[in-house]
Amino acid sequence: MKLRLRLDNGTVLLGYLSRELLSKVFTTTIIVVALMEILALLEQVTEIMHRKLGLTGVLYYAVLHLPLLLGNAMPIAVLIGTLLTLLQLTTSNEISIMRAAGLSTPGLVKLLLPTTIALGVLCGIVDDQVTPRTELALAQWWNATAPHAAKNRHNYWIRSGNDLINIIYLSSGGTMLNTVTVYHRDQRSLLEKITTLADVHYIHGHWYGTPTHVLSVISPTRVDLLDTPPDQSVRLDWPASLTPGYIMQLTVSFTQSINTMLDEQRGALPSSQSPSFFLTEILGRIMLPVTFTVMLLLAVPVVYIPPRAGTRSWLPIWCLGAGLLFIVFQGLLRALGNAGTLPSLMAIFVGILIFILGVITVLLRIEER
Repeated sequence: MKLRLRLDNGTVLLGYLSRELLSKVFTTTIIVVALMEILALLEQVTEIMHRKLGLTGVLYYAVLHLPLLLGNAMPIAVLIGTLLTLLQLTTSNEISIMRAAGLSTPGLVKLLLPTTIALGVLCGIVDDQVTPRTELALAQWWNATAPHAAKNRHNYWIRSGNDLINIIYLSSGGTMLNTVTVYHRDQRSLLEKITTLADVHYIHGHWYGTPTHVLSVISPTRVDLLDTPPDQSVRLDWPASLTPGYIMQLTVSFTQSINTMLDEQRGALPSSQSPSFFLTEILGRIMLPVTFTVMLLLAVPVVYIPPRAGTRSWLPIWCLGAGLLFIVFQGLLRALGNAGTLPSLMAIFVGILIFILGVITVLLRIEER
């Protein structure tokens, strides 16, 4: 009697489909991440050896870079894993047996949906909590071990309150800055003073710099050059939150948690991006379970392959192509949203809505045949 109730509730079928889907997705993820890791190491291993970091440096780089690669690989791994799962069920006549038992295509999607959403939540947690920390540690280590980091010219911008900070050279894991220009603005965002510092150091929780030029803006037509003590270091009034690690996160790693981005958006923390960038990134991370659901729906049409056709059908290739097109299209819209060219809501939701409606239309057309 208990066994019959379990079968009626779909618990056994849910567990079987979940195990099959998880095994395929994680296997695919391992393969894709391994390939991406190998390509990344092939690009950096020469530089790592040039810095005399040895095999330990290679392994350290690979481990710290792993969470970012995992987040990038998961969407395509979910698509491929779902395709393999449904294709295996179809060619082994298990889909036909389920249909004969009264399971419809929407019912099959409902059974696969919890696992897909769980994978999306897992990927979101990794992207939000693990990746920012590992990428920050990697950026600091990479910068600290660079032999000529103080000579590598950049052009980093940070907004701290009303001030704008421009950094040209950054070394020692973010604790040493060279050729720094601070643009002081008033409450109306009008320029008041420009301070140029030859070098800035982080010592005992505070920033100290050596000013070389200080320009005071008296009016739109008058700028005065103020006297500066020769080679005298002064303590800068930068906020305590602007630590070397946070500067590295703003200028090099660019990966942040949702809480950090929310604080930057409302001005509680210094930032280096526009509000549209933060909103787009936050929405994209929150919508990861829905994105994974789209991948599931894009793989569903393979259940309509005749069992005798098996792997000779081109339908899995079309489904895979549709998934890759979705990733590219969503990435393009997200880039436009980050740049502020497209509203953030449109950048995230338009692609998802278009592909969901497209898949539903295809499934309805197939059902009508």
